[in-house]
Amino acid sequence: MEEVKELGTSKNGTIQCLTIVGQIEGHQLLPDDAKTTKYEHVLPLIAAVEESPEIDGLLILLNTMGGDVEAGLAIAELIAGMKKPTVSLVLGGGHSIGVPLAVAAKRSMIAPSAAMTIHPVRINGVVIGVPQTYNYFSRIQERIVGFVTQHSNISREKFLELMTDTDELANDVGSVIYGQEAVESGLIDQIGTLSDALDYLHREAEKR
Repeated sequence: MEEVKELGTSKNGTIQCLTIVGQIEGHQLLPDDAKTTKYEHVLPLIAAVEESPEIDGLLILLNTMGGDVEAGLAIAELIAGMKKPTVSLVLGGGHSIGVPLAVAAKRSMIAPSAAMTIHPVRINGVVIGVPQTYNYFSRIQERIVGFVTQHSNISREKFLELMTDTDELANDVGSVIYGQEAVESGLIDQIGTLSDALDYLHREAEKR
């Protein structure tokens, strides 16, 4: 589910809000009862915000449950390429592809109780295939690692460590880190609330 809402105009400018929740749906359709964000709807919304002379900043509210990696990266790249002030606020959880989405904004924030799940690229079930299959997943994972480390302060070594930890998740590989841990690792810029995010956007809008 995705929607852009105008939060109102103040003396410092007009802020738009984009919510990205649930699973991000790409070319592979999810069941009708799954709460999804359709990336082909989000992309033109982001472009419209960037182009509009009446909008001064974008607030991105995130509570993701993974989804299509290619679709998530497409949204993240578009956000990262915006010139207008952008801030992301992770609420509840940022699972898998939600991590690149969070760091794509110029300022990233996370609620104290929110969690971020970091794990290698995989698909459900057992994969039996030729070496090219494994190379394909490895290259996708490298794209995610490169994007996250480029747009945050986490080191490549630390991010890979979190991604491949075998002690954190039961019957799985990866890590779950919470608000303060995400900040201390350099993944997220700061602990924040809605008012913190709006204050940042209004300050940046005033500078512009």
